[in-house]
Amino acid sequence: MPSLTRVAAGERAALLTVESYDIELDLTGPAERFRSTSTVRFRAATPGAGTFVEVRPARLLGVRLNGAELDPAALDDNQFPLTGLAAENTLVVEAEMAYSNSGEGLHRFVDPADGETYLYAMSGMDNAQRIFACFDQPDLKAPVTLTVVAPPEWTVAGNGRLGTGPVSGRWVFAPTPPLATYFVTLVAGPYSVRRAEHDGIPLGLYCRRSLTEHLDRDIEEILTVTRQCLDRLHRLFGVRYPFDKYDQAFVPEFNMGAMENPGLVTLRDEYLPRSAVTDAERERRANVIAHEMSHMWFGDLVTLRWWDDLWLNESFAEYFGTRVTAEATRFDRAWITFALHRKAWGYAADQRPSTHPVAPAEVVDAAEALANLDGISYAKGASVLRQLVAWLGDDAFLAGLREYFAAHRFGNATLADLLAALATSSGRDLTGWAQVWLRQPRLNTVRTEVRLRDDGHYAEVALVQSAPPEHPVLRPHRIGVGLYDTEPAGEGIALWLRDRIEVDLDPAVDGGRTVLDGLSGQPAARLLLPNDGDLTFAKVRLDAGSVAAVPAALSELADPLARALFWAEALDAVTDGERPVADLVALVVAALPAETEVAVVQDVLARARNLLDRYLDPEVRPAALEQLAGACARLLAVAPPGGSGQLAAARGWISSTVDTARVAGWLAGKDVPDGLAVDAELRWAVLRRLAVLGAAGEPEIAAEQAADRSASGAEWAATCRAALPDPAAKEHAWRLLVGGTSLSNRLLEATARGFWQPEQAGLTDSYVERYFAEMPAAARRRTPWVADRVAGLGYPRYAVSARTRELAAALLARDDLPPGLRRVVVDEDDDLRRALAARR
Repeated sequence: MPSLTRVAAGERAALLTVESYDIELDLTGPAERFRSTSTVRFRAATPGAGTFVEVRPARLLGVRLNGAELDPAALDDNQFPLTGLAAENTLVVEAEMAYSNSGEGLHRFVDPADGETYLYAMSGMDNAQRIFACFDQPDLKAPVTLTVVAPPEWTVAGNGRLGTGPVSGRWVFAPTPPLATYFVTLVAGPYSVRRAEHDGIPLGLYCRRSLTEHLDRDIEEILTVTRQCLDRLHRLFGVRYPFDKYDQAFVPEFNMGAMENPGLVTLRDEYLPRSAVTDAERERRANVIAHEMSHMWFGDLVTLRWWDDLWLNESFAEYFGTRVTAEATRFDRAWITFALHRKAWGYAADQRPSTHPVAPAEVVDAAEALANLDGISYAKGASVLRQLVAWLGDDAFLAGLREYFAAHRFGNATLADLLAALATSSGRDLTGWAQVWLRQPRLNTVRTEVRLRDDGHYAEVALVQSAPPEHPVLRPHRIGVGLYDTEPAGEGIALWLRDRIEVDLDPAVDGGRTVLDGLSGQPAARLLLPNDGDLTFAKVRLDAGSVAAVPAALSELADPLARALFWAEALDAVTDGERPVADLVALVVAALPAETEVAVVQDVLARARNLLDRYLDPEVRPAALEQLAGACARLLAVAPPGGSGQLAAARGWISSTVDTARVAGWLAGKDVPDGLAVDAELRWAVLRRLAVLGAAGEPEIAAEQAADRSASGAEWAATCRAALPDPAAKEHAWRLLVGGTSLSNRLLEATARGFWQPEQAGLTDSYVERYFAEMPAAARRRTPWVADRVAGLGYPRYAVSARTRELAAALLARDDLPPGLRRVVVDEDDDLRRALAARR
C-alpha cells in the first residue's frame, strides 16, 4: 500500500476543503468483514480539477460523486481517482472492509476467557482508510458523524456523545468538532462501562468483561489521576478541555501504550493488571493518562499540518505528561523515571545510524513518520522542551502556548507557528535555538575535568562539551552542577547537597570548554554531578575522582534524582564501551540492595541484564549473572514484605537465577518470601525462566495455560514455548515468525520475545542466517507496524559475532528491502557493533 507523500498531501490540501464526514459502519455481518458507507462533503478551489480519495477495502461496492456512479474498478491499490470536481461535492463510498488482527484499522479480538468478541478502531498513520473512505492526511480536518449498526446487546462508543439510540442495534453519535482522520475511533462489543463526571466533563471507563473486576479494583485511582490531570492542565493552559466527554477504553492487543483519540482515548488493557504490580508501574499508567490528556491540546485541538511536525504532538505530550504526573498526582517522582528510563531511550535512538532531528525539515511520507515514533520524537523532544523552559522561564513558555492555542484552535499549525508565539511571549528570537536543538540530529557529551591542589581543594573545574564528528554541532545548555558531600559530624552518614550552581554553556563564547570559576579554591566534593537536576539533553561523564567514589557513596546519597543520574551515567559509560561491564556489576552488587526507588531498581536490573547478555563473552557471563542474582537476593531479603521493592527484587532474581529447584519451589508455595504473592503473572515469569533453562517443558506450559485461560496466559504460553531449548519447539516458533498473517500482533510479539535466549546460542545458531534470508519476505506480508515489531524482537541480538554483522551488511546491500526492516537491521547491527567492541 503506497503511503501518502508530503507533496501529494500539499497539492490536495491546496485544492480541497472538507466540510464533513458521515460514516456508517455495519458490524453485524460475518466475522471476517464489516460494511462501511462514507459520505464526504467537500469543496474544491478549482472546479473541474481532480484528486483522489483513500480507501482500502476487501471489496469496493460502489462510488458516487455528486450523484454519478463511478466504476469501482478504477481503484488503484488504496487510491480512488476523482475527476471533474464541482465547487461543492458529495462523495459516497460503500465498501466491505476487513477486520484486522494487527492492531490497525478495525481490530477484532475474541477473548479466550469467555469467547466474547471485542472491536476497536485504530486510525493512525494510514489506517483510517481501512475503516472508511477519506482524505487521509492531518490537515484536512472535518466534523465527523458516526453511525454504528451492531448487536443490540453490545456497548458502542465513539469520539462524540451519543446522539440517538441505541434503537434496534443502531447508535448515532453527535457530530464532533473538526477532527483529523487519524483520530477517528470507536469501541464495540460487550464492554463493561463505568461512568463519572468532573468539573462538568462526563468521564467514562471501558474494558472487556473478563477484566471488570480489575477495573473496579483500580477505578478510584484511575479516576483520581484523571481528575487531577484535568485540573492541572486547565490551570497550566488556561484553556478548557475542548471536547464534550472524556472516555478511556482499555482495549486488547493494542500496539502502542495508548492513542489520543479526542473524546475516546484507547489504552492497552495491560494497564488493568490482574496481578500485583509495583508502584513504578502504577506511575507509568498515571503518566500515560496524563500524556494522552495533554494530547487533547497538543495534537487534537491544534493538529500538526504534516508529519514533519510530529514533535508538536509527541514531545509536548511527553513533557507535560511527566510534568503533570509529578505536579498533580501522588506519583511526584515521575521525573526520576524520565531521567533514567525515558531519556535512555532517547539517547540510544539519537546515537544510532537512523537518528533524525526532533523536527525534521522534511518527512517524505506517512510511513517515515511512523518510523519516527521513537525516543527522539518523545524523550529527546521532551528534554529539549525542559531545557527551553529553563532558558525562557515557565511564565513566558506557558504564555506562548496559550497564544498558540488561541491562534490555531481546531486548526493546524507548524513549528514556525509555535516559535512565533513563544517569541512574542518571551521577547526572544528562537530561530538560532531551534536550528541547533530541533533541526540538527545527535547529542552532545559533557565531560567534567577536575584539577586538584595539593590540599584537596579545586584548582580548576571545567565542563567540556563534544559532539560526534559526523554531526559536529555544539549547543547552548543551561545546566546544573551539584556538589555532594558527607553530612557534618553528628548528622549521620548520608550524602547531602553541599552546593549547586547553574551555568550556561555557550560554545559561541567559550568554544565548548566552560570553566566554573566559582568552584576554584573550594574543597573537593566527594561526588561532583554535571546536569544535576537533569535540565538538559546531553550525555555526561564524571571526573575520575567521582567515578571512583560512586560505588561506595551511591547508597549514601539521599536525593533519589541524583542517584538516578549517577546510575544513568554508569550505565551509559558501559554501553559506550568506556568502562567494562565488570565495573557495572560491581556497582550493582555494592549499591542496588540499598536502593529504595523501585523505578530505579527495575530499570537498572533490566539494562544491566541486557549488557551482561550481550557485552560479556559466554564463558564469563555465568559468573556475572550469579552476582546479579545475588544482588537481587539481598534486595529481596531486606525489602518490606508485600511492597513494590519486594516484587521488583523477586522478578530480578527469577530472571537471573540458575537455581531451578528453588525457583520451581515457588510454584508449589515452597520457601516463598513472606508477603510475596506468587500470582498469575509471577507464576508465568517463573515458568519462562524454567523453560529457558530446560527445567520445564510443554506439559508444564500446557497445564499452566489450562489454568489461566486469559489473553495474558495465551501470550505467556507463546513466549514460554518459543523459549524451550528444543529443536522442534524452535522450528515451530520460527515458522510462526516468518509465516503467514493468521496469528495476531500480540501473539507474534510474544513468540519473538521467547525465541532468542543467551543460554541457547548453539541451538539457535542456524537461525541467524535464516533471519536475514527469510525476514524480508515475511515483512512484506505484514502491515508495517507488525512487520517492524517482529523484525526487531526477532533479531538475533545475542549472536554477537563478525559473521552476524557480515550477514546484515549483505542484506542492507539489497535495494528491495521494506523501509521498516532496513531501519531495524541498521539499528540492531549498530548495537551489535558496540557489543563486539566491548568484548574486544
